[in-house]
Formats: sequence, structure tokens, C-alpha cells
Amino acid sequence: MTRKPDEGFGGRAVSSPNIKVAVVGATGYTGMELLRILLDHPGVEVSLATSEKFAGKKLSDLFPYFSGKTGLVLQDLQDDRVVASCDLAFSCLPHHAAAQHVAAWIGGGLKVVDLSADFRLKSASLYKEWYGDHAAPTLLRDAVYGLPETHREEIKKAKLAANPGCYPTGTILALTPFLKNKSIDPDSIIVDAKSGVTGAGRSVVLESLFSEVNESVHAYKVGRHRHTPEIEQELSRAAGRDVVISFTPHLIPMDRGILSTMYAKSLKKTTTADVLNALSSFSKDEPFLRILPEGVFPKTKNVRGTNVCEIGGIFDPRTGRIVLIAAIDNLMKGAASQAVQNMNLMCGFEETAGLALPSWIP
Repeated sequence: MTRKPDEGFGGRAVSSPNIKVAVVGATGYTGMELLRILLDHPGVEVSLATSEKFAGKKLSDLFPYFSGKTGLVLQDLQDDRVVASCDLAFSCLPHHAAAQHVAAWIGGGLKVVDLSADFRLKSASLYKEWYGDHAAPTLLRDAVYGLPETHREEIKKAKLAANPGCYPTGTILALTPFLKNKSIDPDSIIVDAKSGVTGAGRSVVLESLFSEVNESVHAYKVGRHRHTPEIEQELSRAAGRDVVISFTPHLIPMDRGILSTMYAKSLKKTTTADVLNALSSFSKDEPFLRILPEGVFPKTKNVRGTNVCEIGGIFDPRTGRIVLIAAIDNLMKGAASQAVQNMNLMCGFEETAGLALPSWIP
């Protein structure tokens, strides 16, 4: 990236051609994925990584992958330390905790990409309904929903990007073109999604233990998953009217990945070719959307370790429904790599910088 030596980010002057970034909450799955990407990013210096549990320990001692890549020592979280150390902060803190710190960082001149749900919903009352009281409701109006494919120009100007949830990412990307062109009935949308166990985070949870998950698939939080209002908010924006969906998530016995299958009643005479043309038109300038040809459908393995959302679809003439399928890596396009994509837009890098990541095979 080219800029004058005195140009900064978030109103702060910087003298290095790189920007300095902090990863707050660095030892969860998302924080580690962020570090993996950022340490190889051509325009970034990771100046701070925090962990309350492992403060004082070298990152490479905890995670041998980072040996030879960084000498970072994990620090405890202090807002003044974050402000003094970087130009942009990634918050990988839990819901509620993020909102308690982000205002101080923005007040100190930083830009922020928040990976919690604290700034995704535009309504404080809706947030309260699903998450509880909000610690910084005045920031909601200024936060930008961080899905680049639908909010790119807003993200470029943002001080605070609210990184989308993992389930919402694939769902919104697949359904948006059909709601925009009014080719599906917004009241008919059903979303059936399946996620690997890393979606539950790195803390010890009974339902995520190997013996609980292995050789089993189960639905959870049926009708009450917290990503529901986030999906409805963004689909309503695309449709230009309120959208209410039926959303059922499932846990499947694999490490990472989300496969979402969406069903909606078609409002127009259509064919599978029309469905794929609509997806291709929506994605034609998008570096991280991959639309599959007729008869080929997404696989989570195709996107492991990448920032790609893979989408396929058909029109089912027997039921009159459009069926869409989307696959993402929940830790990448569903979290860390999408956060870097947002950073790239906010800080003037090429949008794809640091994100030319091939899928892992096998």
C-alpha cells in the first residue's frame, strides 16, 4: 500500500509503511487463525496479542506453529495498552465483553474490527432481546455490518466493522441476489445449516466433547439461535421489507466448516440456469465468491482454510422452490479471514491482501 509517511489510520499518524494491529483474545480458535493470516500479511505488523489466561507466556511456547514466525509475548488486556500499541484492533472477545472495551479504543483513535455479536444488530432493543443489555449502545448507529460483498463502500469509511456471524455469512450471500430481484417469496425462506464443532469456541463445553459429538448429528437452539435476527436484519435490507425466516442449525462431527441449505418459493417462472445466472451476476466482481456449475454442489472440504464462499443451486420444478447451498470455513470466511478482508478495506490495502489461501487437501 502506498501512502505518505504522515498519513495514519483512525486519525493517528504512523511512520511505518505497515500498520500495527492488535489481536485481543488471541488464544481462541478465531484469534489463532487471525494471527496465522496476519503474520504473513504484506502490510501488517502484529504489535500486541492479549490473553487473560496465558498472559506472560510466549505465543510460540503455547502453539509451536508460531515458532520462528513471531516472538510475541501474550499480554493481559488493558485498554490504554491497546490504544498505545496499534492502529487497528481486532476484538475476539466474547459477546458483552467486546462492547465494554471497543468504545475506549475508538475514543483513542483506533479502527476496530469486532468479531463478537455486539455491534452486528442495529437495534439496541433487538440486541437486548437476544443477548441482554448492551454496554455501548451509542456505537450501534456508527458500526458497519462487515460483509464486504453487501457493504463494501460503507466498510471503506468505517471506524468500527462488525464482523458477521458464521451462519449468517453463507446464508446472506446466497439469498441476497434473489431477494434483491424479488424472485423469491421472502415469507417462504427455510435455512437448514450444519456446522463443525469449532463454532462453539475453544472453551470446554459438554456438548462439544468428542464422545458427545462423534458419530452423531443433532439440531440445537431450534427456533432461538442468536444468529437469527442478524440474518433477518440483512435479508430485510436486501428485500426492502421485513423478512422472517425459519432457521435450524445442526452440529456435525468435524472440526470446521458450515454447509447451509436454503429453500424459498419462486415468484417467477424460472430454471436452474436462471438461478445460476443470478448468482453469477451477483458474484462477477467478487474475489471470494465461487459459483458452481449446474449439477455441482458445495463441499466444506473445498473451502477449508480459505476465505471463499462456495455457492450452488437449482430450481425444483416439482415444488416450485429455489434451493441454494453455500459452504464456508466457519473460522475463516465465517470469522478470521473475513475480518482481515474488512481490515484491508478499512485501511486501503488490496481487498485480497494476505488472503490468497488455497484450500487444505485433504
